[in-house]
Amino acid sequence: MLLCSLVAIIPLLYSVDAEQSLSANGKVLELDESNFDLAISAFDFILVDFYAPWCGHCKRLSPQLDEAAPTLSSLKEPIVIAKVNADKFTRLARKYDIDGFPTLKVFMHGVPVEYKGPRKADLLVRYLKKFVAPDVSVLDSDSAISNFVEASGPHFPIFIGFGLNESMISKLAEKYKKKAWFSVAKDFSEDIMVSYDFDKVPALVSLHPSYNEQSIFYGPFEVEFLEDFIKQNLFPLVLPINQDTLKTLKDDERKIVLTFVEDETEESSKKIIKLLKAAASANRDLVFGYVGIKQWEDFTETFEANKKTPLPKMVIWDGDEEYFSVIGSERIDEEDQATQISRFLEGYKEGKTIKKRISGPSFLGFINSLIGIRTVYMIVFIVAVVMIIQTINKDDEEPPGVGTREQGDNASSSVSEAESKEYRSGEKED
Repeated sequence: MLLCSLVAIIPLLYSVDAEQSLSANGKVLELDESNFDLAISAFDFILVDFYAPWCGHCKRLSPQLDEAAPTLSSLKEPIVIAKVNADKFTRLARKYDIDGFPTLKVFMHGVPVEYKGPRKADLLVRYLKKFVAPDVSVLDSDSAISNFVEASGPHFPIFIGFGLNESMISKLAEKYKKKAWFSVAKDFSEDIMVSYDFDKVPALVSLHPSYNEQSIFYGPFEVEFLEDFIKQNLFPLVLPINQDTLKTLKDDERKIVLTFVEDETEESSKKIIKLLKAAASANRDLVFGYVGIKQWEDFTETFEANKKTPLPKMVIWDGDEEYFSVIGSERIDEEDQATQISRFLEGYKEGKTIKKRISGPSFLGFINSLIGIRTVYMIVFIVAVVMIIQTINKDDEEPPGVGTREQGDNASSSVSEAESKEYRSGEKED
């Protein structure tokens, strides 16, 4: 009887000890399979770093998380930072679809959302504050508006409803909370109207601080039209395409006008980007993006755009496997580029296109980043098994002692080399 009582008490004691050790004390918590679920249920907001000890990016990220943890844990709505060795605790890695390292997920009231923001400590803090902010902030003065915009930072678009009732955008604010800041201004001066360039109310103003862009919506203030305006302004007029921004496009159903340049930082590229912005403002049914071959050659080669290609080059991409070239607009010449961009868009809308499929040897690397490292592991395993079977068959056919060790070593080294490459490809860029 006493033994049974002790057996019943031990789990309770363990649970109490574990809960006491999981406190928002400003340090990064180390989680494993025994305390992970407890931590997720104990904290309303927790950022979890799924890492691997051998991962270089993980090692660089770790001190940034250590630096951010005290500030985040001291917020009115604390955000706790934790980490899990996903290479060791594979059950957790499988459960949360971890296919590369490091992977960051924010658990909000137990619901995981992949974190795609910056990874430097100060920027990470500002970015994460969004997750504990109200869906719609109510602003009652000019200074409150300025403070809201400053505190929001440059990483999300900002929507401010001037003269709007909070209830008009609350549902949309909840729907798009992970992608933008939302507020309504109840009281403001004429100086604010001049500053944000609107001349009547109600008005919904969208801001992209990092791109210095602004749009104004005067109605009709019905859900359908409001949502169209919000969706169209979640991105800047022309989006730089990279590993991070490409992820943000996956939920957008619009076709993407892709412009390839040699180097995004060159003056000639900046000139064409400016012209693309003018075209984008008149064609909101499309997403406009640009990418430099120097900045991301592996991606551009999948569209047959490389250093030998006449540039700039424009295509229409469906965001998946197909893209369209416009007949007669394969490239943009140096002179009168605005007219050529207009001609390209007119040709596309008139159906003067050639459908193509993404191709090129480097596309395999791009696909690997999309299908996940566990799928790649499976492919490597199958290849390894086939190679071993072939080696065994050769051993059976040849006289004993002739070349068997050398063949076995070659097969083993091939598997090892493939596995090590896949481990490296599984690291995510900071």
